[in-house]
Order: sequence, then structure tokens, then C-alpha cells
Amino acid sequence: MRTSRRVAAAAAGSALAVVASVAVTASAATAASTTATTTTTAMSATTTAASHHRCHHLGTRSLAQVLLADKSGFDKNGKDFDILTAAVKAVLAAKPTSAVGVLANGKVALTAFIPTDTAFRRLVRDLTGKSPAKEQDVFKAVASLGIPTVEKVLLYHVVPGRTITAKQASHSNGAWLKTAEGAHIKVRVVHGRIYLQDKDPNSRNPRVVAGDINKGNRQIAHAINRVLRPVDLPPVASH
Repeated sequence: MRTSRRVAAAAAGSALAVVASVAVTASAATAASTTATTTTTAMSATTTAASHHRCHHLGTRSLAQVLLADKSGFDKNGKDFDILTAAVKAVLAAKPTSAVGVLANGKVALTAFIPTDTAFRRLVRDLTGKSPAKEQDVFKAVASLGIPTVEKVLLYHVVPGRTITAKQASHSNGAWLKTAEGAHIKVRVVHGRIYLQDKDPNSRNPRVVAGDINKGNRQIAHAINRVLRPVDLPPVASH
């Protein structure tokens, strides 16, 4: 799609199986350590209050509507969100009551950092050492991690309860944001560019490459060039 991509590769099998095992095992530990994350400041009391006030005046178009509006399917456009859309669909098909479904409820305020198709290709390359040419294959590789892992990763990209614009984020260096997955991500602003610090110190931090998608609504999104990792995954060389 021109708005979303998929993830790839039966060839990634054995390596991805190891990664899936690591991610699922670490899930419980991540959730348990969430309460121990004492440095969770969140934007600021003033910004949060203002956000809640504005929310009542914002539209209710959901991010799911935005993603599904692109009917082109897997393509060669690395800047859209075909793989992400396919991943969301896969999770909801397997788990209709998954919290990922909040993306379809435009009345619920949230901010999502959505990986481009290129971001997912980078993830697969980092985990397997291979870079599938087709988006279909990239999606297959991501899907092979297993629904629980894909669901966990997707929820790690969603900040519930807040409609955070790119302008607000650009003035929030050092802020910690609690995700729907339970863990936190940290905002880093360097020379005007917005980066997100995740749980994996072995990978480069994702950067916001397009902001304010679906602006004017309670659900807003910002495109990022890498997939946020909710656990510290081993580099491909150690698989």
C-alpha cells in the first residue's frame, strides 16, 4: 500500500524463531519491570491537561481508517505502511479482542509511532542478515515471529490517552511515554529531529520522518524509519 507494508521470509525461519522465543520470554520480564521504571515523567502536567481539553474538540477518524484507505496493497513504496497494516490485520484476525483494536476506535485518544515499510525491512535484515526484495516476503518474516510477538511489538508503538502533535514532541526532549504494551519509550530531540529510545541498545533509535498523520483527530500518528523494539534482541551474528 502507499500507506503500509508487510513483512517477509520463510528463509528467516530458524533465526526468527530464536528472536520470537526471546521476545515472548522477555515479555513477562518487561511487564514486571515496568513498575520499576521510576524515571517515567510523561510530557508535562500542563501539556497533558491541555491535550485532554483539546481532545473534546478533535475529530474521531481512526488511524485504522487512514491505513485502510490505501487500497494498493504491497508495492515498492518504502515510505508507506503496507506491512504495518498487514500486521495489524493479522493480529486482529487471530485475536479479535486484542488491544490493537483500539486503532479502529476513533473516539479513543492515542498517539502512534508507525514504522514505514522500509523500517520493517530493516528489522528483518537486522534479525536475519537478509533483506527480502518484496514486501510480501518482509511481511512473512515478521509474521513468522508469531502473533504474540507481533502484537507486543505493535502495542509498543502506541501511546494511549494522548494526542501528541509533532510540535509538542519536538519540545519534549527527555520525556518518557508509557505505551499500550506497558513499557516506556524515551523522546530524544537532536538538532530539531525527533528520535525514540527503545529497549534495544544494539540498534539505532527510530527517527520520526513524517509527522501529524491524521492531524485534527483524537488519534494521531508519526511515521518512523525503524521499528521500536520492546526487548533487547541479540544481534544476528549471535543467532
